[in-house]
Amino acid sequence: MTDEMPVYPFSAIVGQDDMKAALLANIIYPSIGGVLIRGEKGTAKSTAVRAIADLLPQRRVVRNCAFQCDFLDTRNLCTSCRERIAEGEVLEPVTVKMRVVELPLSATEDRVVGSLDIEHAITKGRKQFEPGVLALANGNILYVDEVNLLDDHIVDLLLDAAAMGTNFVEREGISYSHPSRFMLVGTMNPEEGDLRPQLLDRFGLAVDVEGEKDAGRRAEIIRRRLAFERDPAGFCQRYEAQQEDIRQRIERAKELATHIEPDEKLLRTAVAISLLLGVDGHRSDLTLVKSAIAFAALEGRSSVKEEDIVTAARLSLPHRMRRQPFEESRMEFETIRSVIAESFGGP
Repeated sequence: MTDEMPVYPFSAIVGQDDMKAALLANIIYPSIGGVLIRGEKGTAKSTAVRAIADLLPQRRVVRNCAFQCDFLDTRNLCTSCRERIAEGEVLEPVTVKMRVVELPLSATEDRVVGSLDIEHAITKGRKQFEPGVLALANGNILYVDEVNLLDDHIVDLLLDAAAMGTNFVEREGISYSHPSRFMLVGTMNPEEGDLRPQLLDRFGLAVDVEGEKDAGRRAEIIRRRLAFERDPAGFCQRYEAQQEDIRQRIERAKELATHIEPDEKLLRTAVAISLLLGVDGHRSDLTLVKSAIAFAALEGRSSVKEEDIVTAARLSLPHRMRRQPFEESRMEFETIRSVIAESFGGP
């Protein structure tokens, strides 16, 4: 039993298929690089991110480690775990569940990266580190609501840590580092300002969400929300079977994804699409390939099909396209489909 308030079930969210698929794909293939969800108020952005917590898989971490180091990833242990091994201790595993760690807009740099006690290091000769949000986020989802309103410097810190998988802190010539591998999810309302193109590119996938236009589905959204507010526990119980189906689907997909090898056709198609759209750098190609694999695994397939590449292109490329000031990025998907059909479907 838990005293925590029930969270709206992921499986009860009406529509917003791209948003849900992007979140699930990142759980299956974490190195995709996270998700940026853009949309007007009231489109279930925050609801979906918080709801995903109930579906997250468990993981094995080092017991009594402040950073919850991955027990199986001995190459990326924190300084403390390495010191324990050097002193002859045999590290033990413990199973914990992934969780969603939220970063408040008001967070300072020290709150994000952590702080070093300089006086303690000088007088005692031993580094004393106070973990920050990036330590809590290791192995978890780091969620930033209204990410476009964060100070650019803080966003840079987040994205650098996400890219390297390590958080480096240096003060007065004293440095400390620890693993910080997390899935970064940001939500924002474009009406309140956009992110710099350089920062947009660091998010693996980007989803634009809108309010439901179909009257019947819109009414269903209201109906479900009112039912949840009247009886949160009872409402969640009614969706538990669907939640469990998604959990099992995630587990199967994670296993499948490890066995899907990107063949020459997939690689050639990813490159052809990026070149056609004039996307800078190679991060887009890599993200497209990883995303296509994740979407195939989500559908229970052991190989990538054309529709997986179409979905991956739609979510991984628009926010990376070159554009002039005041020009919205647009993609002509008939052209994209023809490139995929020619490149992927050819001999």
